[in-house]
Formats: sequence, C-alpha cells, structure tokens
Amino acid sequence: MRPSFRNRHLLPTLLLLALATLSSGCPQKKKAPVAATTATATTCTGCHDDTLDRAHDLGCTTCHGGVEPAASQEAAHAGLIAQPAHPDRMAATCGRCHGELERHAAGAPHFTLAKEVNMVRRAFGATKPLARLTEVPVHTKINSPLDLADDLLRRRCLRCHLYSKGDAYPETTRGTGCAACHLEYHEGKLVNHRFQRHPADRSCLHCHYGNFAGADYYGRFEHDFGAEFRTPYTANGGSKRPYGVEYHQLVPDIHAKAGMGCVDCHGSREIMGVPHGPGQTLFRISCEDCHVAGAVLPPGLNLKRSGTALILTTKAEGKQLVVPPLSDPAHATYGKKVTCTVCHAQWAYNDEHTQLLRLDSQDLNPWSLFPVQGSFEVETEFNAELAGTRAEGAAPTMRDGITDTPAPGIWLKGYYLRRWDTPYIGQDAAGRLVVTRPLLDLSLSYVDSENQVRFDAVRAAGPAGGLIAYTPHTIGKAGAFFRQRLRQIKPGQQP
Repeated sequence: MRPSFRNRHLLPTLLLLALATLSSGCPQKKKAPVAATTATATTCTGCHDDTLDRAHDLGCTTCHGGVEPAASQEAAHAGLIAQPAHPDRMAATCGRCHGELERHAAGAPHFTLAKEVNMVRRAFGATKPLARLTEVPVHTKINSPLDLADDLLRRRCLRCHLYSKGDAYPETTRGTGCAACHLEYHEGKLVNHRFQRHPADRSCLHCHYGNFAGADYYGRFEHDFGAEFRTPYTANGGSKRPYGVEYHQLVPDIHAKAGMGCVDCHGSREIMGVPHGPGQTLFRISCEDCHVAGAVLPPGLNLKRSGTALILTTKAEGKQLVVPPLSDPAHATYGKKVTCTVCHAQWAYNDEHTQLLRLDSQDLNPWSLFPVQGSFEVETEFNAELAGTRAEGAAPTMRDGITDTPAPGIWLKGYYLRRWDTPYIGQDAAGRLVVTRPLLDLSLSYVDSENQVRFDAVRAAGPAGGLIAYTPHTIGKAGAFFRQRLRQIKPGQQP
C-alpha cells in the first residue's frame, strides 16, 4: 500500500487488480480490473490517491505488500511494507526492475559516505578505513576519542543519508533509499507517487542544506545559532526555518542563475556509481568537460554541437544554453596548476573551530540560549526542558541516525566563528592550487550523566587549521583580485 498523504472516504469497490509477474521478476503494469468477490472489500485507491507515473503504474501491493482487496484497514495492512525503497529492502523491490542500477547505487559514494566517515574517524585515531557508514561501531560506553567520534557520526552527523528519513523540519524530510531522490517531498510530506527520473534540486537540498555544497549553489549561508543572529523575524515573533536554521541569501552560482539543475552536471553515472569507459572507472564531471570540450563529448551530459557552438540542454526543463569556451589568456598561462574554483569561486564556507559536545546531563539550562542548532531532536529536548514538560529524572536522548534507536545524551554544536569569505587557497598532493575550508577544525567534548567532564575539547588531528580541499559551488566571473589568489604558486614552479 502507498503511504497515505490525503485521506478519502472509504468507498466500496467493484474492482480487483490482477497482477502478473514477468519471468524477469519485473512486475507488469496494472491489467484490466476484475470484479471484487465481496461488496464490502476495498482496494488501496479507495483510501489513497492513485498518482503513479506511467512507468511505475503498478499495483500497490507490488512494492508495499499488504492485502488487496480487503474488508478492513487492518486486514489491508497485514504485511505492509511502509518503506519499500529503504536500503534494507530496495534490492527486492526497486532491484526487481532496476537490478544493475540498484547494485551500483548500493556501492556508490553517495550511498556509503565512506569518504566522509573515514575522514572524521581518521582524525580521531582510526587506523583502518570502513567501507560504508553502517560499519561505524555503536558504543554503549565512551572510552576514547574515537568512540566519541563514532557516536557523533551515528547520532549527529549521519542524518543526511539514504537510511534516514531526514530531520523533521519542513524541507529536510524525505524518503529512504531510492525514494530519497526519486520521490518528491515538500513541507515535510510526500507530494505524490510520481517517480522523478531526474530529481529536482529541491530533492537534492533535502540533504545538501546548511553550510554544505548544494546550499551554496543557491547562495545560502546558514546563520549562527544565537537568537539575535537568526533573522528575519515574522509577525508572530518567530522566524521561518525550513532547513532548521535561517540563512543569509548571497549570490547564487552562475550555473544556477542560468537555469541549470544539480543533475545537469551530477548525473546518474556519478551519483549512482555507474562505471564508464575502457577501464570501467566512475565518471566525475569537471569544468573542462564542458568548457574545454574535445572531439568526444563526455557521457551523461546533454551536450551537442551546433556549428562551432556547444549546446547544453537542461534535463528538467529542456532549456538550451550555449556553453562559453575558455578565452582569457590566464587559462593558458596557469593551465593545470590551478583548479578553476581558485579564480572563479565568488565566496566560500569558512566556519572556524566547530565545537561539538555530547551532553548526558539532565540540566540543559546552561545551554538554553542555543536551543536552535539545526537538529529537531535537540530543539525538542530544549523545549521540553524550558517548558518543564520532561518527566522527572528523564535524561535527554537522541536517536541513532542509521537504526533510529534512541540512546542517552544529545549532541550540541557551536562555532568560534561563522563567516563566508574569500576562499582559503592551499595545494593538493599534485601541487595544484585548490580551494580549502576548515572541515577538520573540530573539537569533541563529553559531559556524562553525573556532570563529570570525561573529554574536554579533544582536537582533531590533521592538516594545519583543519583545512581540507573542497569544491565551492559559488562560480562566477573571475574577480578583479583573482591574481592575488595565485600568489601561492612557488617561485620557479611552472604554471
């Protein structure tokens, strides 16, 4: 059965949907209806909207299980699968028709988050990498900084992934597994059951909000957590917080202003981990793929030649855009020694010294000035404390982002400084100039249920300032002072 998002009156049905299964295991579309055996039996669409797209015009029980027709809601929901696209089930549901894509997606970086998980764990003492986020250990007792980092990952950081339905703010709620991208959610609710072949940017922003790549594409910079910084205010004294915390509206990326969506650059080959080419390597988009296009156009991008011009057609709206070729002499001068974002990023996220505290104490009053932290669970705990509605002796809890299991303690977050600024420039392993941000400028603390400080501001190990190379999505014309960013090329180093 489909999840209900608009109730109807229960109507007696006269139809029974007959489902057939192909030898490949992929179900056929709905066949002609057959008369129901009893006058009191109802089908799924007697209660739920029938708003599937043509490609997925299947019987409800094909993916959701349950019984159809049935004489009651209880009978209809027997064996119901509420989240058939969840990672634990998607091989048996989505994989029946999309087996190859499902297998690739399950090992794709967007699915495993291995890079992010291992970066944090390594900074706090891990010596062996993990293959995926589900391998992050669960600790009932915190005995080391790495244990603390694992708990941080599972309960504070790992909420934007395919095992989770997201946070409970209006624009951070989504489906799980394949549905996280391919079903549309808005204002915290499922819009319909029409699967999007090319996910809209709003779906991407259900995870890529806050001060992370994606939000910057639309020029958004999250406010600080103190109430005096979180404007604008509304007539009732509150403020709109669709992503948990208000944001400054800065200049969007030039590609966003032109009408390009996320999937126009980041297609299925990258996001779903589909190999390409003779070496069966994963395709990664780069600026040069479009702006220095060779004889063979890159795969997965809607590019074509029209005379001497290169035309990109957007996937969502079919808008045609002329791709400008590189023309400034600086490109030939600096070549591959400088990444494009060094000159073309308009601004970058430069949040300094992120401080994270696990707090098991029942007394939240010392932290009551910062109840809004981009976590609905933390906010709920603070509201209960301030309203005096928490049960006597009850400790604050926060759920595991992977298993949804509650555990004692909540994670609070703060910053020494939040700002957008001229990008920090560093060098990668190949000696190229790159944009960096202080992603590993972290410290972890832990106060237990007895108000004892177990760990106090344990700093992450890593590069100076915690600076890690990243790709800001704030592209525009190179500014008047872009050459100042190039001064870090060492004397005698060939550009």
